Amino acid sequence: MASPLKDLYSPAFYNRLSGALTATIPTFDEQKFVQNIFVPEFDSMELKERMKHTSKVLHHFLPEAYPQRITLLKKTIEQLRVQGIGEDGLAYMFLPDYIETYGIDDFENSVEALEFVTQFVSCEFAVRPFILKYGNEMILRMQQWSVHESHKVRRLASEGSRPRLPWAMGIPFLKKDPASILPILENLKSDPSEYVRRSVANSLNDIAKDHPQVVLAVAKRWSGLSTETDALIKHGSRTLLKQGHTEILKHYGLDDTGIVLKDFKLLTPVVKIGESLAFSFSIRNENPTEQKVRLEYAVYYKKQNGQNTKKVYKISERVYTAGAEVAIIRKQKFVLITTRKFHLGDHQVSIIINGAEKELENFDLKA
Repeated sequence: MASPLKDLYSPAFYNRLSGALTATIPTFDEQKFVQNIFVPEFDSMELKERMKHTSKVLHHFLPEAYPQRITLLKKTIEQLRVQGIGEDGLAYMFLPDYIETYGIDDFENSVEALEFVTQFVSCEFAVRPFILKYGNEMILRMQQWSVHESHKVRRLASEGSRPRLPWAMGIPFLKKDPASILPILENLKSDPSEYVRRSVANSLNDIAKDHPQVVLAVAKRWSGLSTETDALIKHGSRTLLKQGHTEILKHYGLDDTGIVLKDFKLLTPVVKIGESLAFSFSIRNENPTEQKVRLEYAVYYKKQNGQNTKKVYKISERVYTAGAEVAIIRKQKFVLITTRKFHLGDHQVSIIINGAEKELENFDLKA
């Protein structure tokens, strides 16, 4: 069984960190630092609590002047690299948290620090309070980051400015009007790093949830620039495609005319928790020419209030030749996981062809 993520903050981790801090902070007291970390309540702290606790304890070992603190944090990162500590270690997220917590009122020093630190551990969460406090001043700085030589800084520009970054605080003014971040995405649409391009796609997908026409316009403008950019647009349009948005379907040549669903059948009309829903069907292209077909299915999960909520799953997207018929069998697991709670009773499953929902069948979920 895998260890809980909070155990990243382990005695071994703090020993490595203390070694770097000893080398960079002249007055650092390793014994006192470790004592202050491992307080009685440490064991009950979860990952984020341990992160913030680390940031808070470290604060008491740094100088009074904030610019000096930042200088020492940079030296600590350099020392960690000398010690062979790799980049992107999740436990080091306390470093951007420190800047977010103690540097929010010092724009210039903190923003320069975020640019440096994100090349060691991502600062995508820490940058968001600065966007909220400084608005377009921060967005303009992130536009500058979008042409930075480091792909990690460029990704911070797109990922940190996402209107709906998961697990992070929302940015209401970007949800309302994403126009200010479009220049960032424009700069990065053909970035050589897939890591960056995927972030751009995720930002577009965020925007699509509030402003589908903006994403549709971007898709039309960027279409055909390169294979990589086309893939970026497709990924950024995934919510619109799942919603069956008419214009984006048309943009991708997805039309359900002449594509026939046949023999849709539930193989397991009664499903028990821990088992799988199984169903089968056939698709036939009755058009005289080949046709691109995007196949999906939707499961209508029963909620606690008795209503159903729809979740769409992709099966495939491929070209069907004229007259082609394909039989498909699909399974959907109903295994308990931490992110989804199942409610017993009537559920539904449907087949979606090129965004058009076809037949819907009922099945019963039992304990």
